[in-house]
Amino acid sequence: MIVDTLANRHIYQTLNPRIASALEHLATTDFSLLPVGNYPLDGEDIFVIVNDYHTKHQSTESFEVHQKYIDVQYVFSGEEEFGYLPLADQTPSKPYFEKHDYAGFDYESNKANASYIKLKAGMFALFFPGDIHMPGTGDPATAVRKVVIKVKV
Repeated sequence: MIVDTLANRHIYQTLNPRIASALEHLATTDFSLLPVGNYPLDGEDIFVIVNDYHTKHQSTESFEVHQKYIDVQYVFSGEEEFGYLPLADQTPSKPYFEKHDYAGFDYESNKANASYIKLKAGMFALFFPGDIHMPGTGDPATAVRKVVIKVKV
């Protein structure tokens, strides 16, 4: 997992050309002009999800992990917290579903081992396969516009 601001995106350009492309897209796009929805950036290799929502309390959410895609999660406006823990010997409460590249892990079993980090407007987080994460939390509920770019591994 990596957490930083777009001002430092140049540091991560050598990780993977698709990550570099995703970070550049975040830095050069005015997401206030785009409607909520999904759109391709590079076919199935890189696609963008724009979403508006209100954060929820941690206890109502679950953790997730992906295998085929890296999540580049960017808060365009508002702020949220996310939970994080490395994948070790945890057993998912919702087994891996390949179509949605998702396995779920319940909050109660993992809350004691998780760290929580605030993601403010202008910040991004990279979640790699093996990074269990719980996005979209915050108390009190806060309006957020978030962009998630899915980058194929």
